[in-house]
Amino acid sequence: MSDVLARLRLLIALAAACASALAAAQATSKEPVYPSKPIRLVVTFAPGGTTDIQARMLVEKLAPRVGQQILIDNRGGAGGNIGMEIVARAPADGYTLVISVIGTWAVNPHLYKLPYDVEKDFAPIIHVATTPGVLVIHPALPAKTVKELIALARKRPGELAYGTAGLGSFTHISAELFAVMTGTRMTHVPYKGSGPATADLVGGHIQLSFSSAVPAMPQIQSGRLRALATTGAKRLAVLPDLPTIAEAGVASYESSTWTAMAAPARTPQAIVERLNREVAAVLQLPDIQERSAAMGSVITGGTPEWFQDYLKSELVKYGKLVKQAGIRPEGGN
Repeated sequence: MSDVLARLRLLIALAAACASALAAAQATSKEPVYPSKPIRLVVTFAPGGTTDIQARMLVEKLAPRVGQQILIDNRGGAGGNIGMEIVARAPADGYTLVISVIGTWAVNPHLYKLPYDVEKDFAPIIHVATTPGVLVIHPALPAKTVKELIALARKRPGELAYGTAGLGSFTHISAELFAVMTGTRMTHVPYKGSGPATADLVGGHIQLSFSSAVPAMPQIQSGRLRALATTGAKRLAVLPDLPTIAEAGVASYESSTWTAMAAPARTPQAIVERLNREVAAVLQLPDIQERSAAMGSVITGGTPEWFQDYLKSELVKYGKLVKQAGIRPEGGN
């Protein structure tokens, strides 16, 4: 009898264990596979600029790959800091991402006391692309070359106003570098993105801009803006006859922006790796390559670890430039 009872207890224990294992398996199988709902992609500048256009171009191809909507959320202002803070404070679940540029990643940390740390509060996903800019002026300005612009700026110190995508943005850094290297002084007018800055330049409210190529190209082609040179180390394929600023007489001048995507820190590594794979695949699509080239962009890609290391080196590089150029927050000492 005791043997029968012992066997019965064993069978009951085994049945309970099986039931428990089955329940756990069912619970696990009910956990949603990422992504199970729409993803928000915060763009740190207003619509119409390079960052916004690149983000929309990526989302168009990325959403079908991940099987969910990806909603663009433009949060311009404070040189991109507003959008960055939103994402730094968001849940680390992969449903809030940010795409931003060199200014917010590598320059702003040297200009502001930020409520976040670009290295500690974000999980790098991927470096997207590198893009040089274009020095453009309003056609009413009496300058046809970079040398003529320099002469005009020296003759009228502080009178020429240049628009940027915000303090510390690529467009701002490019202008400050130009001023340092040419001994000129111009007035900075910050906007919430390259799009609004370009609109005001076309309207004649400012005289020039070291613009991203994307918002400037239609205006250059229509004659509403005059392009004098490109800011990169090489000429743009879309403007092959336009010299670089270095070629136009400012030896060794070079300035380019870059775009990168990240998630809040502590986002599960599996989600980060999934996003990296999917975005990397999108960047290799022929039409994305063609559209990027038309914007003057060079696709980069790479692993999250590569972007993390690159960011460290860029922080050092632009920390030195900010100090050399004496760039300070508006109203700062």
